[in-house]
Amino acid sequence: MAAARVPLWAICVLRVALATVYFQEEFLDGERWRNRWVHSTNDSQFGHFRLSSGNFYGHKEKDKGLQTTQNSRFYAISARFKPFSNKGKTLIIQYTVKHEQKMDCGGGYIKLFPADVDQKNLNGKSQYYIMFGPDICGFDIKTVHVILHFKNQYHANKKSIRCKVDSFTHLYTLVLRPDLTYEVKIDGQSIESGSIEYDWQLTSLKKMEKASAEAEGWDQAAKDKSQDWEKHFLDASASKPSDWKGELDGDWQAAMLQKPPYQDGLKPEGIDKDVWLHQKMKNSYLTEYDLSEFENIGAVGLELWQVRSGTIFDNFLITDDEEYAENFGKATWGETKGPEKEMDAIQAKEEVKKAQEEDEDDMLMGRFRGRENSFKGFHRRNEF
Repeated sequence: MAAARVPLWAICVLRVALATVYFQEEFLDGERWRNRWVHSTNDSQFGHFRLSSGNFYGHKEKDKGLQTTQNSRFYAISARFKPFSNKGKTLIIQYTVKHEQKMDCGGGYIKLFPADVDQKNLNGKSQYYIMFGPDICGFDIKTVHVILHFKNQYHANKKSIRCKVDSFTHLYTLVLRPDLTYEVKIDGQSIESGSIEYDWQLTSLKKMEKASAEAEGWDQAAKDKSQDWEKHFLDASASKPSDWKGELDGDWQAAMLQKPPYQDGLKPEGIDKDVWLHQKMKNSYLTEYDLSEFENIGAVGLELWQVRSGTIFDNFLITDDEEYAENFGKATWGETKGPEKEMDAIQAKEEVKKAQEEDEDDMLMGRFRGRENSFKGFHRRNEF
């Protein structure tokens, strides 16, 4: 009996059902976004956001997002969602950013916060878990930040990842996998990937921890061994040998017995140092040094500085499914990227045409003024 074929639409529905979407924001309900996003009041000089699709776009409604509105300002805004842990799961952070103003100096990145973040007091000192996205300033800084919080410190990716510097909308995606690998994508294309352990300078931290564990562990082992000697006791079943002579051999004493100083099947003598360290590091390193795991993720926000405003943030997505993120990107940015460039090209042609017409008007006015001045000069010359 032939197996029944499963239609493609059913596979797609199943895939969506398997994906966990922690947060998704497209700003498709107008001003209701203000019920979900909270402006920080930590500083009265913080800049304000508005909902806008900009001066050119692919779709006037679909391309609406949070736009910065004031020059030379800090910005701080965030949205909550149900807290979750990504332990043992893939974590994908994705959004679009458009520097319509042709950014000269300012941030275009987002941050992932713990669930207990104080949204009303959000500022540059607020602890975050992940910072991801483009940062541009002058000729030197044109980078994609990937910063992870671990052991009360922030650790940046040591690789140089270049961001987009034009004025079009771009899709930024960060993938953190439970096998400690990562991937950074721009516009759906992978531009950097590798090992979290090595690309976040984690190897130096690992060596420090290993040395500390070694010193601490062996000191403790020696201490335990000395304490074990204090636990020895007389062998009550032993008796003095028949050939024992007190005058020559001295006072007889029963043999001392003790419990083995090591557990888990390891021998008291000749213990393998590497085996012992592996046992210790297995219990500490693999859990303490997993930079891709966060227990209480509960908010996403924009906390940044911009010299010239106009950036638009849209199509936020936090999920555990790479395929869902890819399809979401295609359905949002993928659908409007082409029309956006077309509209920009039309506007550019119109601006060129308008400039040419203004130049022609200026030339005609210049010729007219020149003739007028010549006539006045002739009239004056014939007055006498």
